Amino acid sequence: MTAAGAPVARPGPRQRHGGLLSLLLGPSVLLIGVFVIAPTAYGVYLSFTNTQLTGFAARNPQYVGLDNYSYLLGSGDFLASLGHTGSFVLWSAIIGQTVLGMLAALLLGRKWLRGKGLFGAAVLLPMVVPEVVASLTWASVLSPRDDGTLNRLLGLLGEAPVAALQESPMLCIIVVNIWRGIAFAMIMFQAALEDVPDELIEASRIDGASAVQVFRYVTLPLIRGPVFLYLLLTTITTVGVFGLVYFLTQGGPGSATELTSIYIFERAFQYSQIGLGSAASVILLVLVLVLGLTYVRLAKVDV
Repeated sequence: MTAAGAPVARPGPRQRHGGLLSLLLGPSVLLIGVFVIAPTAYGVYLSFTNTQLTGFAARNPQYVGLDNYSYLLGSGDFLASLGHTGSFVLWSAIIGQTVLGMLAALLLGRKWLRGKGLFGAAVLLPMVVPEVVASLTWASVLSPRDDGTLNRLLGLLGEAPVAALQESPMLCIIVVNIWRGIAFAMIMFQAALEDVPDELIEASRIDGASAVQVFRYVTLPLIRGPVFLYLLLTTITTVGVFGLVYFLTQGGPGSATELTSIYIFERAFQYSQIGLGSAASVILLVLVLVLGLTYVRLAKVDV
């Protein structure tokens, strides 16, 4: 009661919940703003300037408008890097990791499979190996020397040594990236498959559906959301792959494996063209956003 005798207004449940929600989400929102939104906004700003790491433009950068974007969209090297990135994402992530990850998840769900623990550990092992260690390991496996692991295996089969990283560089980095990412796909798909009711599968089998038909018409529609969620996540991570490819090929031979991430690194840090590298990053970000929105629409997920 106040001095005048009027009751004091107390915060209602909605106000209390709103304050608690702000308290709990505040640190996360702050971290996202500082480490995600602010750097992104600064990168967009740099893309409209001629900022460099060295030289006159490093001390006095100038606003150049859309010059960086027009240069990149007319550059054969940049467009080729986008093509390499698209091919790398398509074959290693969207097709390779998704298909093999789904097969691994289906195998782990079979009751007749023996040694599930060993099989699961073998698939999960690449996920825990640091990227640098994985790159050096595969560099040894694919070494063109006679003592390389691949050439030793070929020697046992009576075949001549090969220089895989020079002869088929894109295929090599696709295989390595599939090896690295299949574990994450298996974990997500296995969790999704466990939510599929056994009654539906048994009813389909009683009606005479084959295993392929059960998966296509029953299982796959029920896990549509998790599948497209995985495609979204793996596309984002694969587009940003840098160390694995750079340690293996450095974008070569020539520019055969120059992904857009490597192109951005070279322009921004090797050639000191920060503005140009930022513009390339913004273009790549826009393409990923468009692809992500497409995934969301296909999955019919409300956001």
